[in-house]
This record gives sequence, C-alpha cells and structure tokens, in this order.
Amino acid sequence: MGFRLPASIRRASFAANQASSKTLEVPKGYLAVYVGERMKRFVIPISYLTQPSFQELLNQAEEEFGYDHPMGGLTIPCSEDVFQNITSRLVGL
Repeated sequence: MGFRLPASIRRASFAANQASSKTLEVPKGYLAVYVGERMKRFVIPISYLTQPSFQELLNQAEEEFGYDHPMGGLTIPCSEDVFQNITSRLVGL
C-alpha cells in the first residue's frame, strides 16, 4: 500500500531537483575542472586546452593523477590562486 504526496510538495521537490542538477551542468563548449585543496569547481572554455600555459597544468594533472581523477572530473593539482592567475591571462584569447 502506498501513499501520494500533495501536489505542492511534488512540485517543490521536482523544482529542487531541477535546480540542483542545473548547478552541475556544463554549457556546450566548456569544461568543468576541480582545483586546489578544497577542490573548487571552475567551468572554463575548451579553448583554454590549446594554450601552452594551460597545457602545462594538464601535464601536471597527468603526472599526479594519471587518468584516475578523484572527483570524477578533471582535477588540476595547483592552488586556486595559481589557477586563476593563469586563466585570467587566457581570457579573450
């Protein structure tokens, strides 16, 4: 025997699930990476992947993690400050 939730609760639950799933979505042409000790998530344009300074970060990630990234996504082994410094120079390239 089951029970039904009131429609207002179902709608609120559905809206909450939609909102939480949207926070993890990555727009087309972008890539999510995790950086720093706190594994802060950044969403960056895929155009960064061709830049030599960003490729150096990718090489460091490969050396440290191989293809087994603990967050399930791409983990960059540097501080948030270093990452933001490098990516700020890539904006508009």
